[in-house]
Amino acid sequence: MGPAGRTSCLRLVLGVVLLSTCDSSPGRSSHSCPQKCHCTTGKLTCEWRDMLQKFPGFEPSKAVHEIIIVNQADLTTMTARDLEPFPDVRNLTIAKCGVKSISENAFEKTKNLRFVNLSSNLLQTLSWKTFQQHHLESLWLTGNPWKCSCANRWLRDWQLSRRAELHNQTLECHIPGNLDRLVPMAEWDVVDCVKPTLLLKLNSPVFHEGDDAVITCTMTPFLNNSGALHLGNTSSHGNFEEHGNSLNLTIHNLTFSQNGKRMTCWAENEVGRGMSSQTLNVTYAPKILSFEEPQKYFMWCISFLVKGNPRPKLTWMFNGCLDIDLATHHDNGNYTLIASNDFGKSKRTLSAFFMNISGFPSLVTMKDSDNEKNAPSPDALRTKYGVYLAVTIAATVCVVLAAMIILINKYGRSKFSLKGASVVGGEEESASPLHHVAGSSGSVSSAEPGADAILIGMRRIPVIENPQYFSDTSEMDSNTPMFVPHIKRQDLTLKEELGEGAFGKVYLAECSTLDVNQKTSLVAAKTLKEPSETARRDFFREAELLTNLRHEHIVCFHGVCIEGEPLIMVFEYMRNGDLNKFLRLRGPDAVFMGDEAPVEARELSQAQMLYIGSQVASGVLYLASQHFVHRDLATRNCLVGEELVVKIGDFGMSRDVYSTDYYRVGGHTMLPIRWMPPESIMYRRFTAESDVWSLGVVLWEIFTYGKQPWYQLSNNEVIECICQGRVLERPRSCPLEVYDLMLGCWQREPQQRLNIAQIHSHLCSLAKVSPVYLDVLG
Repeated sequence: MGPAGRTSCLRLVLGVVLLSTCDSSPGRSSHSCPQKCHCTTGKLTCEWRDMLQKFPGFEPSKAVHEIIIVNQADLTTMTARDLEPFPDVRNLTIAKCGVKSISENAFEKTKNLRFVNLSSNLLQTLSWKTFQQHHLESLWLTGNPWKCSCANRWLRDWQLSRRAELHNQTLECHIPGNLDRLVPMAEWDVVDCVKPTLLLKLNSPVFHEGDDAVITCTMTPFLNNSGALHLGNTSSHGNFEEHGNSLNLTIHNLTFSQNGKRMTCWAENEVGRGMSSQTLNVTYAPKILSFEEPQKYFMWCISFLVKGNPRPKLTWMFNGCLDIDLATHHDNGNYTLIASNDFGKSKRTLSAFFMNISGFPSLVTMKDSDNEKNAPSPDALRTKYGVYLAVTIAATVCVVLAAMIILINKYGRSKFSLKGASVVGGEEESASPLHHVAGSSGSVSSAEPGADAILIGMRRIPVIENPQYFSDTSEMDSNTPMFVPHIKRQDLTLKEELGEGAFGKVYLAECSTLDVNQKTSLVAAKTLKEPSETARRDFFREAELLTNLRHEHIVCFHGVCIEGEPLIMVFEYMRNGDLNKFLRLRGPDAVFMGDEAPVEARELSQAQMLYIGSQVASGVLYLASQHFVHRDLATRNCLVGEELVVKIGDFGMSRDVYSTDYYRVGGHTMLPIRWMPPESIMYRRFTAESDVWSLGVVLWEIFTYGKQPWYQLSNNEVIECICQGRVLERPRSCPLEVYDLMLGCWQREPQQRLNIAQIHSHLCSLAKVSPVYLDVLG
């Protein structure tokens, strides 16, 4: 056999081997990568020409965040079933294929979709419903033979409103009846392509409980292609009547639960959806929905829930006084809550039992009656020992209370004391710098007309006022505080020490009661080592304030453990530690760090730094909206969790671990002068504007990978530089736009600095320009 024959044989044998290798596993797992496609962690790529006739179907073992399919002329349709195995996909590219149709619900399972490329397909129309539930940052549609039809009107609207980068694309469409004529979609003269216009009316602006409501929805102008009218969003059943282009709904016998309900009617056509809404305003007499027996948290609390419209007025009745410094047997009695408004009143009574002392009579429970008092037993009154004991206890309590009042007036001052529009610091040694500023809004605004007036809360003994309780909703009574969650000591298991500060140690711990779906949750447990009365009072005050801070970029406070010693605060655990160390381990100087950098750590990209900065700004924006001044904003006081999530939080460890960042004043106070504006250094004046200055320094830290501000200068030199108006230089890796933001934060006059909302908005816009791929955490 000649050389040519041997070559042919070798080719034939090799072809058979390859074929058998490809087809030797007909029962392959559904988790394997589709043939002719390439799979890597989080990514599916199909680029071999004309190998797919339908969307690759398999169940990935790990989440897929990006799909790229190109050069598949036989791939003509896309449905919801195609993308059902990929709910986590964010980036989707179907380009240079033969896709002619995409169903309206094709992407209903992919809620995280942000970047879509459908360029160079055969799409002529695309329904507006396809992406109505998504917040797309980019949608590329060039190279498709679009029709100038009403079904594509939404594409023209998106172009003109500069959504999803459509304004950066040249989209052309064919004029109906003249397929050879192409016009730019933005210049297309739209005729008779309008979505329905609806008007919803109520037969009365205000209803009373028990009335009938007639709701009318009218569509103008009436369009034959608008589809059916829909009217709903209420828990009540009613009678529907349709009259041409209008629809009537009659709801009989309105109840208090329907107050504040949004009634909405809608209709849709191929152009879009039209909607109109009204809110039911139902007045009713107050209703006490819950009134619970006293529970002991920090102090004794009576929990209640009251509804009424208009907002009820609350009155407490007690055979004694409600606000009690120390709950004793004298405070056992019947507590009555009365809620009243213009339409009536409601009252509930319960018997509160705080303490039982031998020799004193017990009280009989009272059942919803007024002006009845339970007299002590005659036998008990004749008990001489009981009278002597009562007098002795009362005298002791009075002496103790008088001594406490004198000591508090002389020495006591909470580190979270309410202040005016600015906070002027003294010689505090606060372990946590967060301060509340009560100058802007002294109370919570009342509910809108028509909305429920809901009172939910704890009547505390004593009541500690805070105007920011329930600041997230206008339906809460501003004088009704939330209680601090209590965690039993038996539910906490300390695992290892994370650090130590002036207040005590911080431990990594497991808590078994935070999540019902998990046996245990990792938490950070902050202990109080100093058991003095002042320290305990500060501990309780801090816990009350932290309970009301709820935001995605503020470290979550879970509660306290006050059974025995030491007292413990329980916080969310952030796996990657403080932001300063995180930045240093992922910067160019990571090799000089004392700690070994994680194996998966990579140098942070500019997009990731912008993403971090926008999260810190979001947390500061929230604190400002709640009228809180942080006073020690720095990367060392920010924590990093999974998926590059950054939150503001201060366990107080930073003053020991980062002692060189602080400047000791007067032998006691430690000030972070490298992060402070001139007015804070010279006059100890801390405001929301001083936090803006510190935020600018935090951005500088981020873009220098955690370097110390003014690292080449001593503390005294830093004070001189800042007071003379000098600012930090632009970091090498910092974009000019971000440095301009920093300079806007460092204006000498506080009123000339950028406000935090502007900074946050600008950072978010810059972060969107470069999408963040969260591979830094592995």
